[in-house]
Amino acid sequence: MSVSSHIHNNGGLTRQLATHSMLFRETAHSGTDPDALSEILSTPNSPIKVVAEGNMPIAYRCNFVSVGEEVTVADCTYEGTILIRREATSDRMIVFLPMEGNAFFDGMREQIYSIPARGTILEAGRAAGARLFGPRRHFGLFVDQAKIISHLTHMFERTISGDIDFHPHIDLTTGPGLVLQQLVSNLHRGLSGNGPLQQSPVAAGSLCDAAIYLLLEACPNRYSNELALSAPAPAPAPRHVKWAIDFMQEHIAEPISLNDIAIAAKVSVRTLQQGFRQFRDTTPMAYLQELRMVAAHRDLLEADARQGIADVALRWGFTHLGRFAADYRKRFGQLPSQTLKR
Repeated sequence: MSVSSHIHNNGGLTRQLATHSMLFRETAHSGTDPDALSEILSTPNSPIKVVAEGNMPIAYRCNFVSVGEEVTVADCTYEGTILIRREATSDRMIVFLPMEGNAFFDGMREQIYSIPARGTILEAGRAAGARLFGPRRHFGLFVDQAKIISHLTHMFERTISGDIDFHPHIDLTTGPGLVLQQLVSNLHRGLSGNGPLQQSPVAAGSLCDAAIYLLLEACPNRYSNELALSAPAPAPAPRHVKWAIDFMQEHIAEPISLNDIAIAAKVSVRTLQQGFRQFRDTTPMAYLQELRMVAAHRDLLEADARQGIADVALRWGFTHLGRFAADYRKRFGQLPSQTLKR
């Protein structure tokens, strides 16, 4: 075990602690210089420029603790009105959990407001600038996009790529949002200042994973429906139900029948139907329909203007376009054409 500390010229303290092969790195900064804050907030691949609005005085106090190379938690306080411009896209998702003060971020389609009691999720590459209105304090959770994709790949047992499309807001007053804020604040408290979590890297890593899984499972995103479908049943599903689901996913775009699924699952049609009713609260064909609808939704989100709705619908086995549009609207709250125009 080794500990090294040094003071930066900008008033920051860096402390590194390597424990059981996991590296914790803590950096604490305070000051009034916008250029120094620019350096603090920048990463090698994503430089940031900070200016004080109207050249008025500002102040900041930031504490960052990194867990390995992929996750960082922060506790930051700002005074004054601070303008932030990101000069290159980031490869990290950032979750802001404010306790005091307001901010807004320039999102891809609209400005995203960040106020106390409401958290903000900014996916990698989704925000180019921000304005912070002091006094402002927030906890922050920074996660490499690759780590989130890795978690999804593990959950689905298939390759995942592209944006996750998180809804940008989280209610922090109740439910999952309240738990997330407590989890991140406790994680930061337990890691900073050579806290007890630095002596337990397994616990620290597990808490980081818990925060990521909570975001994926409780905050609306592109994969929410699939995650709900693949969530563990109250009792372990029998092997034939799992085999049936695996077969559906492997042949999702093919014209498979109920009998085909039963043969792949090595049971009778009746046993298959009973298994899905008991362990998935649906029928096999309804489950397959949902998988295909989610796949069509994902394609429409990623499609360009040259790709037609009919092409997407037919690709996933929906041959009646009127019925597809009606079912799609019932499922996602909008017509396929509205999703395509996003």
